[in-house]
Amino acid sequence: MTYSIGIDLGGRNIKFVAITPQGEIRARATAPTYADDSDWAQTIRGLIKKIADEQGSAPLCVGLSAPGLAAPNGRSILWMQGRLEKVQGLDWTSYLGFEKTVTVLNDAQAALLGEIWLGSARGARNAILLTLGTGVGGAIVCDGHLLRGHIGRAGHLGHISLDVDGEKDIVNTPGSLEEAIGDCTIEQRSGGLFHSTYDLVEAHRVGDGKATEIWLRSIKFLAAGIVSLVNAVDPEIVIIGGGIAAGAGDILFVPLQKYVDEWEWRPVGEGVRIVPAQLGEYAGACGAAYEALRVAN
Repeated sequence: MTYSIGIDLGGRNIKFVAITPQGEIRARATAPTYADDSDWAQTIRGLIKKIADEQGSAPLCVGLSAPGLAAPNGRSILWMQGRLEKVQGLDWTSYLGFEKTVTVLNDAQAALLGEIWLGSARGARNAILLTLGTGVGGAIVCDGHLLRGHIGRAGHLGHISLDVDGEKDIVNTPGSLEEAIGDCTIEQRSGGLFHSTYDLVEAHRVGDGKATEIWLRSIKFLAAGIVSLVNAVDPEIVIIGGGIAAGAGDILFVPLQKYVDEWEWRPVGEGVRIVPAQLGEYAGACGAAYEALRVAN
């Protein structure tokens, strides 16, 4: 049986999928990353072997997604600072001992490829993904091609500026989308009233006026970011994923659509579709497997 293994390397967990070229998921697995352990990458070697033993054959190819900027040759993460900094510069093809290149790409870019292949944007040729969590990640597919950019920076949509007078974010952007809705700033945005976006949303659900004010302001910023991106990229669909979107559901999507309906430029009368992501925590692994299959073929 022909299959690909997709690996999504996160700060806390590593997700694996074994998937056929037709999109049939044959196996899934999750393991802790143990990023502080010098041998953490051995976990990936061991799980690839376990999956291969269970499937009765070696994979045709392997793809890996991780935070950071992927190298132009697609074999490593060129830049990654923080908890996973040991992934920076690691050539996964050499490390895993594969003859075929182990394709490496940014995790948000992989998640978008997964959603286009098997999720909420199946078959789309122009799409944007925004992931709302601790920060705000993103990716763009334009005319069927993943937008990577000159050094791999393309798609860091959380770092677009919405307020020139706002606080600078982790990449020095003033008033960024990430600052406006990312969980990383919830205490600052709420004046210490809420310690997580989950707490904020739950308070909004039960009618807390202050929570509602903060939440709707965050969604307004998100809508402003989306209509700006629509003008710049002209997607047919915008996928919203990540923990905040999954937890909020209609409390996010209903007001978001209202603001976008009010502000989006629609010269031919057709609005962009805004949909929730479907693949959940395995989107990046599925996209990594897809990219590996694409390169292998």
